[in-house]
Amino acid sequence: METRALFAPIRCLLADMDGVLYRGSMPLPGGAEFVRWLRQQGIALMFITNNSTRTPQQHAEKLAGLGIAAAPEEILTSSLATRAYLEQQAPRGTGVYFIGQRGLEQALLGDGYFVLDERVPAYVIVGLDTQLTYEKLRRACLLIRAGARFIGTNPDRTFPSPEGITPGCGSILAALEAATDVHPTIIGKPERWLFEAAMARAQARPQETAVLGDRLDTDIAGAKQLGITALMVLSGVHGAADIAASAIKPDAVFPDLPALRQAWEEGLRK
Repeated sequence: METRALFAPIRCLLADMDGVLYRGSMPLPGGAEFVRWLRQQGIALMFITNNSTRTPQQHAEKLAGLGIAAAPEEILTSSLATRAYLEQQAPRGTGVYFIGQRGLEQALLGDGYFVLDERVPAYVIVGLDTQLTYEKLRRACLLIRAGARFIGTNPDRTFPSPEGITPGCGSILAALEAATDVHPTIIGKPERWLFEAAMARAQARPQETAVLGDRLDTDIAGAKQLGITALMVLSGVHGAADIAASAIKPDAVFPDLPALRQAWEEGLRK
């Protein structure tokens, strides 16, 4: 696509974080400069992530440590999307059991709307848990087999880290699906919940929105399903060979954020 036609309509960017702005605790090149440039252009920015482990405040603090200013209100996680989805399904006081970390725990139990129930919960919610144990899997398996509805915060089978690609939430979901023969309801990307919530918060329409990500199966697939411009950087999970082999194609691909910014600036000058 011609660069002006690609970039001129964009008034809101929904940006993934893992593999786009950083990997683990390591910042990726040009992240802070790119965010500052977007704000100077008056482009609304929402950070959307399938990472359920952190709260928005924790994500904001991590970004600040990398030189990227972001308010917690600009950050939407798969944990928050899962909470919003469940709140539409279940009344206050509903019992839940979860596998996950602080981000998911706060989203589910922080205000008392849902209560922890390890015996007969209505839902078993599973996010990434880096302290996963066999006992947690055993308990979740038994509860799902007893009738609890199986919910996954996100389908990411892998997770980018400084050491390389490691198991993600989807790997935990796969283990439970194998043990229960029950397929989870997925809330995070590529499903619509995060994208729609982020656009609503930014008061943006799909035709003036772009998604920026590093994964074909979540970021790019979700954008394509909703008719949103899909921008991809090759600094995270998927590379050029993955794109060539996939039926899912981004609208534009860039090696990293400095290359994306350069193309964006050139497109706006034309």
